[in-house]
This record gives sequence, C-alpha cells and structure tokens, in this order.
Amino acid sequence: MVQYTSAMRATSQSGAPGGSPYADENALIRAAQSGDQAAFEALVRKYDQSILRLAMNLLRSPEDARDIYQETFLRVHRNLNNFRFDCSFHTWIYRIATNLCLDQLRKRKVRKEEQSVLTTADGTVDRLESIAEQRPDLDPQKQLMSGQIRRRVKAALAELSPRERMVFELRHYEGLRLRNIGETLGTTEEAAKNCLFRATQKMRVALGDLV
Repeated sequence: MVQYTSAMRATSQSGAPGGSPYADENALIRAAQSGDQAAFEALVRKYDQSILRLAMNLLRSPEDARDIYQETFLRVHRNLNNFRFDCSFHTWIYRIATNLCLDQLRKRKVRKEEQSVLTTADGTVDRLESIAEQRPDLDPQKQLMSGQIRRRVKAALAELSPRERMVFELRHYEGLRLRNIGETLGTTEEAAKNCLFRATQKMRVALGDLV
C-alpha cells in the first residue's frame, strides 16, 4: 500500500507533458475505466491533494490522514468501473473518503478518543501542535492562546457524534454546500441541515466563552 501511494505521489508531482489530452473529466474517467493508466494517473493528480487535505481536516491526525488517503485511491482504483456518472466524480470520490473517515471517527468514539498529549522519551508532545502551522511571527503568549483554543475546539468536536462532526467539518472546513454534503453522505440536504444545526448548537454550548 505504501509503495502504491509513493508511486501515486511521484506521478502527481511529475505532471503530463503538454497537458491532458482529454477534453473533459468524463472523457478522462471513461478512458481510465477502459484501462488507460495515464488517464487514471491524471485523475489522481487532480484529486490527491484535496483528498489528503479533507482527511487531515476531518481526522486531525497526519498518520490517520495518510492511511485514509492511501485507502481512498486504492478503492477508487478497484471500483472505478462501478462509477456510472449518476453523480459528479467529485461527489463519488469524496463519498469514499468521507465514509472511510466516518469509520475512523466511530472507532475513536468506541475507544473514547485517543489522547491528544503523548508522553515520549523527549517529554510531552501535543499532537495538535505537531500538525498546526508554525508561525515564527507569533509571540509566545499568542502561541499559548492559540494552542488552548485548538485544544478546546478538539475537545468540543470529540463530543459530537461521528456524523455530526463529519457534517460540521465538511461545512466549515471544506466549505461544501449542504446539498453537496447530503450527496456525499448519501442523505438529503434537509437531513444534512438538521445534523449541522445539532452540531452547531453543541459547539456553541461547549465554546460559549469563545464565540
């Protein structure tokens, strides 16, 4: 699996000389379904960064995000011939990735969420700090405040049900419309709206002094 992902990443970085020979995405998909490896690699190039970003946003764990990234494209490769163009390819691949993330969130819920702070030979390490953007212009007080806010948000997200958290993050971190969220999760726009409302109410209660 690691070798497959490495090959995909190398392909993603290489680019196709002269641009894609395919007129549109549907032509690219049909070519890939017919066994055209270059067409499949072009699909990977088009979506790999957005899928990795999605998994990072939803799971807040580099290790888990990389696993989801790998598994998503393995499933796309195995099931591409099952894509029937009854939804956009973006929705289809996001559905695969979000279902995998949802399964991971449910597993975390069962084991009461993994600890954010880990004890290592070099001392304690905050997993959130390890994936947060490092800003040299921030002073220590602002860094401390930023870290406290991230921990509060993480704790509040952990209290949501896996589906509530998924809808909340797809809306606020990925910027998807409710209709697209419903399609991605295989439900209706109204159901996604109701789920977002419940999640937002819980987040407001948990972060009342910050919002």
